[in-house]
Amino acid sequence: MTVSRVLRNRGDVSDTTRERVLEAARRLGYVPNKIAGALASQRVNLVGVIIPSLSNMVFPEVLGGISDVLEDTGLQPVVGVSNYQPDREEQVIYEMLSWRPSGLILAGLEHSEAARAMLAQAGVPVVEIMDIDGTPVDNAVGISHRRAGRKMAEAIIAAGYRRIAFLGTHMPTNDHRARKRLEGFEEALAKAGLSIVDREYYSGGSALAKGREMTEALLKRSPDVDFLYYSNDMIGAGGLLWCLEQGLEVPGRIGLAGFNGVELLEGLPRRLATMDACRREIGQRAAEIIAGKRPPEVTAGVIGGEVIELQPKLQPGDTIRKA
Repeated sequence: MTVSRVLRNRGDVSDTTRERVLEAARRLGYVPNKIAGALASQRVNLVGVIIPSLSNMVFPEVLGGISDVLEDTGLQPVVGVSNYQPDREEQVIYEMLSWRPSGLILAGLEHSEAARAMLAQAGVPVVEIMDIDGTPVDNAVGISHRRAGRKMAEAIIAAGYRRIAFLGTHMPTNDHRARKRLEGFEEALAKAGLSIVDREYYSGGSALAKGREMTEALLKRSPDVDFLYYSNDMIGAGGLLWCLEQGLEVPGRIGLAGFNGVELLEGLPRRLATMDACRREIGQRAAEIIAGKRPPEVTAGVIGGEVIELQPKLQPGDTIRKA
């Protein structure tokens, strides 16, 4: 019974005894059968985490925050990737829930009707992350992307820029968070009597090369643009490098801003203006909700309904004029 308590991380066992049991297990190469244990509890100690992409630099930090919190709980995160496709996300949700996990964390609030039905009937805590502009199935942790877009537009306007262009991913079918930021951005421009004067869109992953190509195409078409607002930092970084190579005065002749506050910005010749999206904290807070709501008697249906809004911070860097 003592060995069982140690291997299941349950019950009161002294540190000395616990270490002796774990050392014996290591020597024997013993791995407990979690599936057999799940037959009695109806749950496995896995937390499903569904993200849109592994190549997007945003999500590793979210996963790091989740892992930090779950490390000493006996819960293990298992990652699935939706590739920004609703039907793929639906399939991953189905597969994850078929293993009867202890909780589910997934990016965004927009899902197919079938996916929302599965989430609502999951019988475990569900946390939708990155976004709070909408109605969650259960719990949500994130930022308001509409407010983030408005805040960036207000900073750009205050710095004296007036001919503002947007460069980003095709919307609204896949990247809902970028769409909401753009909606908030345009709302703030309209309030100041302004509008976006030109746009450049792309498909595929975010990359420096894309940012270079898009920036060159847009400025050749609209050379009088004085500010470039990018939907993310990766294409923004590519755009900044292209502008500097062309000898454009940044931020005097032209200003630039991205979104996400990725560490890559620290290695650029100039710091790109951006907004910290609270990625690690989002992962941590989501995992705290999962780890704190694990009653074995939980039944299907909505579990919690907690919505946690975090506040992103504007980082003006070196690419916006001082207001």
